[in-house]
Amino acid sequence: MSEPIERVAVQVDRLCWTGILLGLAFTMTNVQQFAAAGAAVWSLAWFAAWLLDPMVSLVLLAILRAEQVTARRGVRLGGWVRAAKWFTLGATYVMNTWSAFVAGSAALVVLHSVPPLVVFVAAEAVTELRDKLGTAAEAVAPAPRTSFAEYLAVARKARKSSAKVSPAWVREVTGCSRGLSSKLAAALNGNQP
Repeated sequence: MSEPIERVAVQVDRLCWTGILLGLAFTMTNVQQFAAAGAAVWSLAWFAAWLLDPMVSLVLLAILRAEQVTARRGVRLGGWVRAAKWFTLGATYVMNTWSAFVAGSAALVVLHSVPPLVVFVAAEAVTELRDKLGTAAEAVAPAPRTSFAEYLAVARKARKSSAKVSPAWVREVTGCSRGLSSKLAAALNGNQP
């Protein structure tokens, strides 16, 4: 038996967000080095450089979370939101890879490109994944069970004074099962409360 889609959706969501957070944590040291630009360790400039990446990353995380929630409710966000997301992702990428490009090292460019690109791709995918898993869960959700009283009310409403109430007639007007139709017919004919 396959896992419930809701459980898989939670796992996918957690794994994507964990990957995004780890990617942003990796980029933080590179951005700090970029921003510190050789400032002495423990100096004010060195400490201030640690603020740049969290500033960008927190804005990005806020946008991603808002996108995820609004997408579930079918609300489209404006162009500024998309621009802010792309700008924060782009800024993280540039600050992470700048020194690698300056050094002319293809290996460093690849090393410093992978985490921000994973964050970028996951950021684009996480909202759609959650939305599609939600749609899949709704598509396979079992229909709520109809109670005896609800079937009885439908049959009473459909009954005409000239109608001969039989299990076959009850099944025809209510769509209930064969076993339940006998009980409903008996109730309608006054043989059962």
